[in-house]
Amino acid sequence: MGANEHPFKTLPPAEPGGELRQLLARERTPTHAVPAPAAALPGMAPVTARLHGFGLQGEPLLAGLPGCAGELVPARSTVTLRRATAGAQVLVLFENADPVRPIVIGVLQEAPGEVEAAQPGGAHGMEVSSDGERLVFTAEREIVLRCGEASIVLTRAGKVLIRGSYILSRSSGYNKLKGAAIDIN
Repeated sequence: MGANEHPFKTLPPAEPGGELRQLLARERTPTHAVPAPAAALPGMAPVTARLHGFGLQGEPLLAGLPGCAGELVPARSTVTLRRATAGAQVLVLFENADPVRPIVIGVLQEAPGEVEAAQPGGAHGMEVSSDGERLVFTAEREIVLRCGEASIVLTRAGKVLIRGSYILSRSSGYNKLKGAAIDIN
């Protein structure tokens, strides 16, 4: 650069509000690619399938996958699947959009009426509820709580049967005790 050269070039006079318009236009133009929604990408949208059961190595087997009609496809899972879950609808994604590489990402919950209809002889008449401080089991005939040699049986008739090698019992009503030795107080 010579002594007579000016280091800065002069700009043409700006139109009123021109710089502001250019800045606003630049802010509105995305500088990065906006990802397409999952449904627009083939193989990326979650699909539903039925958990048919489990294979010899314990892997979940899925039925009803798109592109695999009538086939059982082994899958991987991000959630715990139990044998009691067999027959349930599951939510599935595919690894690298490959329809023979499903990954179970969740189990769809059935409506309460559908669960009873699906298990007419199984858990019919049984209910478990919890409020965070108390767990309540309700059954039509009896409830059995067993641990090793000890058991507690609650019957529909109002009987409480307690069996064990050592029992401590307190009652506000009639208390009938049977055992080899009884220590009161």
